[in-house]
Parts: sequence; structure tokens; C-alpha cells
Amino acid sequence: MEKVRVQVAKTPEGYCATVDILPGFIVAVTGNFSELKKELFESVDFYVECAKADGDVYPEVLNQEYEFEYKFDVESLLFFYEKILSKAALERLTGINQKQLSHYACGRSKPRPAQAQKIVNALHTLGRDLLAISV
Repeated sequence: MEKVRVQVAKTPEGYCATVDILPGFIVAVTGNFSELKKELFESVDFYVECAKADGDVYPEVLNQEYEFEYKFDVESLLFFYEKILSKAALERLTGINQKQLSHYACGRSKPRPAQAQKIVNALHTLGRDLLAISV
């Protein structure tokens, strides 16, 4: 199955997304990430439907089975997990102090690429650890 990369960013009232293979295509919602995902699928389907009807060219991958691959900026990623993982938990996972994580989460500062990767790696490690658990 083909992957279509989507850039996700937090807005003051919700989220917005751009699709890498559709220049100028933006979807925004007030609300949570689940609402963004739903709106994104519907909007891309509508885009393809209109492009077909008008005889416009669009990326061939949208005619096949595909899935969206979401790429968050650090601010949006931390906001998304804010109600799930405390800053203290994130500090233990990443080794980045809570105050700095708060600055990243509210957009006061942007992490260096190495710091951003450290956050992503920590969340991936947590995910793998959780998947390895059985009861």
C-alpha cells in the first residue's frame, strides 16, 4: 500500500494539514486530530472526484489503495499527547527537562533537529515497549 505524506500542524483552535503530493492543498479543522483525519480523507476524495470530472491531472497514487503518513512538527506532537503523557513522563522518556518541553509544546521555542529526533525516538520506543506487552 502506498503512503501519502501529510504535514500536520497545530492551530489556535485545532489542526491543519498539507498533503505533500498536492501543492497548495490545505485542510484545517477546529477540534481534535481525529476530526482532521476524517476531514482529510473526505477532502482528498472530493478533490479526486472533482479532478476526474474536470479532466484535470492529479497524482496517480490517489487511484490506488493508499494510507496517510502523518508528520507532525514538535509543537503539534507534544500538544497531541498532552492529555496522555505528562511533562514529567516525557522528561523521563526523552531526557529533556519539563520546562524546555513546555517551551516546545506552546511554540515559544523550536527544538534543534537532534532534540526533535530524541522526542520522536522516545515515543517510538514507548510504542514498541507497549506492543511487546501481553496479558
